[in-house]
Amino acid sequence: MKDTQNQRDYRNITIDKVGIKNLRYPITVLDRRNGCQDTVATINMYVDLPHKYKGTHMSRFVEILNVLRPEVSLKKISDALEQMKKHLNAASSHIEVTFPYFIEKKAPISSSPGLMDYTCKLTGSSGPDGKIDFVSEVIVPVSSVCPCSKEISEAGAHNQRGEVRLSIRFKKFIWIEDMIELVEKSGSSEVYSVLKRVDEKYITEYGFSNPKFVEDIVRDIAIKLKEDDNVTWFSVSAENFESIHNHSAYAHIASS
Repeated sequence: MKDTQNQRDYRNITIDKVGIKNLRYPITVLDRRNGCQDTVATINMYVDLPHKYKGTHMSRFVEILNVLRPEVSLKKISDALEQMKKHLNAASSHIEVTFPYFIEKKAPISSSPGLMDYTCKLTGSSGPDGKIDFVSEVIVPVSSVCPCSKEISEAGAHNQRGEVRLSIRFKKFIWIEDMIELVEKSGSSEVYSVLKRVDEKYITEYGFSNPKFVEDIVRDIAIKLKEDDNVTWFSVSAENFESIHNHSAYAHIASS
């Protein structure tokens, strides 16, 4: 049959990224406590398209996903990136795998268990030189108490839930749980799915004794990452969904 995608294009314009977005796909990821965890990912896959070709072969992206099954690992993402370049006649390839990850957390006093979900993302790229670049990302909810509000108020201080986005490049494999724990310890207090009254009392008082601006959160995380020889690059941002404003507070730090 006629291969329209491989026909000549005469506009002489190279496309940086072409491919598929928002494909939902079942995957298995490594779980530090249980060995592995089944989840459903949203996957984006792209390659570059030389100026001489009219289009790419979209169906091949989905076929190449079989390389990742059943377990998503850095090696398998590397294999998929190389398969994309080979089967799509591309010089560069890019893949993004975003998925919910669940961790059982026990409440701090009652030890009541509950599942917390975190959004995680693995991004891989391969250039013309074959060098693979990986970035691991987590989005973690935290709670923060405003230091300014505590300082100027005769009673109480405003507090809110926030969200920290941490992305890193690394030398050796790093657990998702380690990234999440690093973030959770940097807020005023952690967020839980199940809290009894004794836990709520503890969380409220602990947060009040540990006030944090968004600036404090990203700086505390940055200090720990700078001390970690395994981390070669990082980007960390914190957004507080303010309880007394109709806007968010935001801070961001990226290493050089």
